[in-house]
Amino acid sequence: MSGVVRVGVVGVGYLGRFHALIYSRMPGVKLVGVADMDPAAAARVGSEAGCAVFEHADDLVSQVDAVSVVVPTSSHLEVARPFLDHGIHVLMEKPIAATLEAGREIIRLAEQAGVILQIGHLERFNAGVMALAGRISQPRFIEAHRMNRFVARATDVDVISDLMIHDIDIILALVGSEIVAISAVGTPVLTSHVDIANARLEFANGTVANVIASRVSEKTTRRIRVFEVDRYESLDFTAQRVDTAYPRARPGSDWPEVVMESLDVDPVRPLDAELAAFVESVRHGIPPLVDGRVGLKALEVALRVKAEILQRLERFPA
Repeated sequence: MSGVVRVGVVGVGYLGRFHALIYSRMPGVKLVGVADMDPAAAARVGSEAGCAVFEHADDLVSQVDAVSVVVPTSSHLEVARPFLDHGIHVLMEKPIAATLEAGREIIRLAEQAGVILQIGHLERFNAGVMALAGRISQPRFIEAHRMNRFVARATDVDVISDLMIHDIDIILALVGSEIVAISAVGTPVLTSHVDIANARLEFANGTVANVIASRVSEKTTRRIRVFEVDRYESLDFTAQRVDTAYPRARPGSDWPEVVMESLDVDPVRPLDAELAAFVESVRHGIPPLVDGRVGLKALEVALRVKAEILQRLERFPA
């Protein structure tokens, strides 16, 4: 595709607003308009981004080349279908869908239309994650912590779909092996959904990952640690720093010296990078980093984790 890429945004809540604002200042992109079930919200964002406002998402179909779908997960298939049916490229916020069946149908429609379908796992575009991925080869054990303060805007889903799925997706990419076993615990704390969860993922290649996600923490912590033979890497998402430790032979001693190094990563805004990558995929027909099938795999694991937790809660009720 040559020339200006025409884009739209459906859903301009907290995250959708940022999609619109980023597109509005992106070179080679025209933000045609936004649509939302809340007319007042759409009007505010439309004014802020300097674009048209549409009453219905379907009204965008004939006017755009690509669209960001940033609506509640349960509505992903319904909202995306008319765009996919008309050959419009879609960036779908994570997770791809609420169910595997809906996710598979979204993928089928995209593949049938031959369009780009990118899933919004924006942590893949985190500069620290990209640096970490380039520094490891055969992880043996991975530990991920994603702890947030309580935010009322995300209470329509559990912490697994809200937060843990980010680290599930990253770990699946780092390990590159099939999961053979999952065990998990968790509980609701402040909402009717699971608010804190811990999952153990065992892979066919022997790697084990321990993943913790909470949205009832006193402070925000986002860190992933990767242990390999003779090497340890730790990424602090907030500080954008990778810490490394490895042994080095010490002359005249049976015990090695432990070498510790730190790498400060040049920070980038992951959402800016994600949307720029989507536009480049649309413009040049490049397969996205996180396509529908990758997003579906992360959803499958997240749903298995949730099922393990709910089964445990049924066996041991409060």
